[in-house]
Amino acid sequence: MTRRAFLVLGAVFIANGCWRPNPKATRVELGAKPVGAPITVTPPLGLPPVPVPADRPLTKEVVALGEKLYFSPLLSVDRTVSCATCHDPSKGFTDRQPVSTGVKGKKGNRNAPTVINAAYAAPLFWDGRAATLEAQAAGPIVNPVEMAHSVEGVEKAVDSDPALRAMFVAAYGDPPPGQSPVTMERITAAIAAFERTVLRGNSPFDRYQYGGDRKALSPAAIRGLAIFRDAKKGNCAVCHTIEEKYALFTDNKFHNLGVGMNTEGELTDLGRFLVTNQDTDTGAFRTPSLRNVAETAPYMHDGSLKTLKDVVDFYVGGGNANKHLDKEIKPLTHLTQQERADLVAFLESLTGEATP
Repeated sequence: MTRRAFLVLGAVFIANGCWRPNPKATRVELGAKPVGAPITVTPPLGLPPVPVPADRPLTKEVVALGEKLYFSPLLSVDRTVSCATCHDPSKGFTDRQPVSTGVKGKKGNRNAPTVINAAYAAPLFWDGRAATLEAQAAGPIVNPVEMAHSVEGVEKAVDSDPALRAMFVAAYGDPPPGQSPVTMERITAAIAAFERTVLRGNSPFDRYQYGGDRKALSPAAIRGLAIFRDAKKGNCAVCHTIEEKYALFTDNKFHNLGVGMNTEGELTDLGRFLVTNQDTDTGAFRTPSLRNVAETAPYMHDGSLKTLKDVVDFYVGGGNANKHLDKEIKPLTHLTQQERADLVAFLESLTGEATP
């Protein structure tokens, strides 16, 4: 990796194919602050205000650029893969595959998380190796299994498209004479700006919980909500949090559920440990949000559970035993078949609407 790539990404590449934040990295000279007038994205019912970096406000121009880049195959070295390949809006911003496929048919080893409400996620990726949406956007572009590009290569490819180059100027202003308006930092900043507008809320749950509509949920979903929140029943809300005025359905923390054990009883993916080297992080993965979860099967970091019923049954069984199993994971065999079905009904009620 070149020195320039090192500075742009603000990360170091480690042996397992992950990116680790580098505190000594600095920005490239050409900044990524938009020049247009900031716009406000009003979150749908059930979500808090959208966190936006002060030095990178959302503008119409930068969001439009980010959306264009999100769907552009120019980000991949052979022009066959875009962000939308693995995070398809028509599939809940996932690919609905156990693991994703990158350039030349290469298979990754983890399930593609949804981009829905990623604006509220920090850190990102299953193992939390990216501190920001911008860092997350950079990872797949240069990952040899996913898009397999270089920093210089992707800048050159994007800059070769006159329409995209014009959109960069519109979003960031004219560059100094002799310089391209396209930089890796701006590419990832624009994609992150677009992703901050991919919001889903105003679900039946939100209308019931925060809108005061007592008829928004079915009786089964209401019972499922009670089980979900009850520490002596499902205890789901301990990690998939519900606040007084909003619900992200994630604590943005990392937990070991014992997912991905082989026949010898060993974890096949060490998860967060690969980033922190902390023994307590062995086999721990980030808590995913449950919003629109009915649209994003299969589930878990390895895509090993096909349905929401499978997920509930997995938790009923108390996960898979290992010495790092999270203390909150305990068998839920006391739940009846009806209660398990009610939990599924509640999870299905979390499918929300897109932000206009």
